[in-house]
Amino acid sequence: MIRRHFVRAAAAAAMLAAGTAAMANGYPNKPVTFIIPFPPGGTLDVVGRQLAQKLGEQMGQTFIVDNRPGGAGTIGAILVQKAAPDGYTLLFSPSTLTTTPMTMKATPYDVVKDFAPVALVAKAPLAIAVNKNLPITDVPSLIAHAKANPGKLSFAIGSTGSAGHLSTELLRRASGIEYLIVPYKGSAPAYQDLIGGQIDGFIDPILGSAPFAKAGQLKVIGVTSKARLPSLPDVPAVSETVPGYEFYSWYGLWGPAKLPAEIAQRLNTEVNKALAGEMKAKLEQQGLLLTPGSIDDFVHFQRDDMLRAGKIITEGKIRAE
Repeated sequence: MIRRHFVRAAAAAAMLAAGTAAMANGYPNKPVTFIIPFPPGGTLDVVGRQLAQKLGEQMGQTFIVDNRPGGAGTIGAILVQKAAPDGYTLLFSPSTLTTTPMTMKATPYDVVKDFAPVALVAKAPLAIAVNKNLPITDVPSLIAHAKANPGKLSFAIGSTGSAGHLSTELLRRASGIEYLIVPYKGSAPAYQDLIGGQIDGFIDPILGSAPFAKAGQLKVIGVTSKARLPSLPDVPAVSETVPGYEFYSWYGLWGPAKLPAEIAQRLNTEVNKALAGEMKAKLEQQGLLLTPGSIDDFVHFQRDDMLRAGKIITEGKIRAE
């Protein structure tokens, strides 16, 4: 009897595996929804739409971008958390997916348990932008000005727990300066006040500040990547002044927990293919660092980044209101 039960269980497992493989081979056979948990127009949205279009071309199916902003990215994330794990609802999110819950009293989801990592798409170095009328032209003059005027400078953050917030907190501690951190509801109003002189600085992905800098409306004085970027060779890295300083926003693709491994692997392969093609030059020109790799690479990167971010959040006592 025991042998008969074992044979039945093995047969059922084989049938399930065969069914999952068949589903992966036929995937996708209908449109795929790409949930982006922030409004249209930002860096994340620009990259997400390019990736969705390329995946659609490669996989012969429509990838529909659905912007679901709110709750610092948690509203869109919860939609994917609750979706069927069949590969037809995916989440394209920045690193706030992992950091926002660390700042909240009641976490809306468990990043590790509720989402299946698919691919790390890109790392986005941030740019330090300052009001054009300030006597600040680079990171050394920023530090000197801040130390000469302790507590008088103000820096915007687009959302609590965002990469920009954490990098702003890290810069304050790493350089030994003090400034007021002012929370905003998104990057757009922060840039408006930065240009208008209501605040003094803002650390945000390069793609956000680039058009304003090009138009002469603000000054970009440094980047948070380990070294200077090919797209901005004249802008120094913060690490040239503050040794060891390095910080990125990053963009990844997830499915709901229990997403079949074969579908996750198919998506990972297609994302890597997209990043090696025409998207590569286009995104690198926008200041992004592409990060093709395996699902395991993404899992390990996410774990290490969460540990680092958690330390900054804990030591900085960063909490969402």
